[in-house]
Amino acid sequence: MSIRSLEMFHVSVPLKTRVKHASHDRTSSDNLVVRVTLDDGTVGHGEGIPRSYVTGETIATTFATLSTFDLARHLGHPADFSAVVRRLETLVFPATAADPRGMAGNAARCALELAVLDAYGQRFHEPLATAVRLADVAALPLADQPGRVRYSGAITAATGRRERVAAVKMRVYGFHQVKVKVGVAGQDDPARLRVLRWILGRRMDIRLDANEAWPAADVVERLRPLLPYRPTAIEQPVRHDEVESLTELRPRLGVPVMLDESLCGYPDAVHAVEHGTADLLNVRLSKCGGVIPSLRIIGLAVRSGLGVQLGCHPGETGLLSAAGRHVAGNVRGLRYVEGSYDRHILARNLTVEDPTFHYGGWAEPMQGYGLGVRVDERALRDMTREKAEILYD
Repeated sequence: MSIRSLEMFHVSVPLKTRVKHASHDRTSSDNLVVRVTLDDGTVGHGEGIPRSYVTGETIATTFATLSTFDLARHLGHPADFSAVVRRLETLVFPATAADPRGMAGNAARCALELAVLDAYGQRFHEPLATAVRLADVAALPLADQPGRVRYSGAITAATGRRERVAAVKMRVYGFHQVKVKVGVAGQDDPARLRVLRWILGRRMDIRLDANEAWPAADVVERLRPLLPYRPTAIEQPVRHDEVESLTELRPRLGVPVMLDESLCGYPDAVHAVEHGTADLLNVRLSKCGGVIPSLRIIGLAVRSGLGVQLGCHPGETGLLSAAGRHVAGNVRGLRYVEGSYDRHILARNLTVEDPTFHYGGWAEPMQGYGLGVRVDERALRDMTREKAEILYD
């Protein structure tokens, strides 16, 4: 069973509301969708979220990366799903191998890997969860069987009233964890946290995300007035070019440090472990290169005593939501899980099925083969801004 064709789509996904944080402000998301067709006509889809300020990728670079990679030759003719996983474990783009941080091409690789797993999962009657269990990762803590996932909520840096309404919704909806964006210019974070803690209640697990907002010299001062509101983590408090400062700063901050923009590839994870710059790692499928590379980072974190957040990018559609569910439902011990916000964030989804979580942030394991969701072809057509196709002999 071999690859017949590969199609790439630049889709513009409309968001219901503006998503704002210290690094960016957006009302839509430019996503990469990949479609793989096997020689028997079986079709699979995958998604990546290229962000120039995260992995340096754009839609144009993802198209270029995939256009120069011979997928059919790399995969060959796998006889079963295990063989597909083994070949994906060796899938490394030349640009990624040459990148000291191991992040060049990661969004493109994620979209490609998911499309391959979706297509061959359907062909061999296996869910993507099987790939999680087959991956060769030392010390990966697997659940006995796929289980329910509990997601956390997120409060972006909105205006005061919108933010308070969002907090009320989080509490009424039964979330147990909430991320709050901080560090946006012109906002009074201590005053915001005081109100949000009062609304969310004493038992809510609140963590903070600064999105590289603060100079290293100011981090201790910026965090000190936020500590009375008992945050359980601070995500990426400094720019990546100052990440080395966290080796000395981290023990002084009074709150665990999570890396995000400074954790985009396996070499980044190794650096964090060796230099003591983090207590937790934010692993996102798209920025880390897909399921298999993300599992390798999670395994390293577990072996090194670091916590893990399985994160997501704002604007992910049902394709990445489903992939994240397969990972989160089969890997034990994740400290925080983000994703499956589809119905709450997207003005229109790309998938027929709606993988949005339910009350309390709870969601059931994905059902079916491959990703377990189908692409809405009309939605894909309407959102597509550019496309390209590669045919294999």
